[in-house]
Amino acid sequence: MLDDVLKDLSAAIAKAHEALKRELAKLRTGRANAAMLDSVRVDYYGTATPLAQMANISVPEPRLITVKPWDRSQVKAVEKAIRDAELGLNPQPDGEMIRIPIPALNEERRRELVKVSKKYGEEAKVAIRKARHDALDFLSEADKDGEMQSDEVDRGKKKVEDVVADGVKHVDTILAHKEKDSMEI
Repeated sequence: MLDDVLKDLSAAIAKAHEALKRELAKLRTGRANAAMLDSVRVDYYGTATPLAQMANISVPEPRLITVKPWDRSQVKAVEKAIRDAELGLNPQPDGEMIRIPIPALNEERRRELVKVSKKYGEEAKVAIRKARHDALDFLSEADKDGEMQSDEVDRGKKKVEDVVADGVKHVDTILAHKEKDSMEI
């Protein structure tokens, strides 16, 4: 039973790490990349639709992304969704297309990228803490129901804390690496 709890906890921590890596991959520090807009959802007739499913996204220049919605009436909605996505981008409508210039990375922009990456890191840590809380609740419930002995529950709680500490340490390592990449010139 303890092995199952630890396996579930490890799986939840691994998912938090993968989600963090996915989010950090969207923070491109150099060239423009269409993957930067993967998280953008547009209110398309009342449904939150991924931008890639309703528009053509292309990178014609190293510092420019263009978005051309298939439905011309959705240009304003796409522009609003990109602004609201908190990606640090400033979309500029141009007729039936939206141009998104990627700002050059000055010191201020680099610090902004570090702040955004730390926000993603904190979200990953919250997910890990939630998984810890669930595991500890399960162990406490098993102790109360008599399914496990008290000393086994105590050992399990210590193991849970160790696994969580390693998971949080790994999040900090990932963030430190991304911060180093962002601050390099």
